[in-house]
Amino acid sequence: MVKVQNKVNTVIFHPDHKSHIVLDKEACAKCEDKPCLRMCPSQMFTLSGDGKEVIYSHEGCFECGTCYVICSHLSWNYPKGGKGVIFREV
Repeated sequence: MVKVQNKVNTVIFHPDHKSHIVLDKEACAKCEDKPCLRMCPSQMFTLSGDGKEVIYSHEGCFECGTCYVICSHLSWNYPKGGKGVIFREV
């Protein structure tokens, strides 16, 4: 049986310099549930030091689309060609 962390280690990241996810900061501030903090498998969403602002770091994103499905406060722009995530079989 392959452990999740071992599978994650097979992912190759070629991040774009521009984030493919754009958050609506005002809408995020009003969101009480903030499902992105719990649902993102790569844990790219965090709260700022004061706990009021959601911060997104795109460099380790799996580009799975979970955030796009669970949150209506963001827009998704695919990374430019040759950038993004490459998944390999274990």
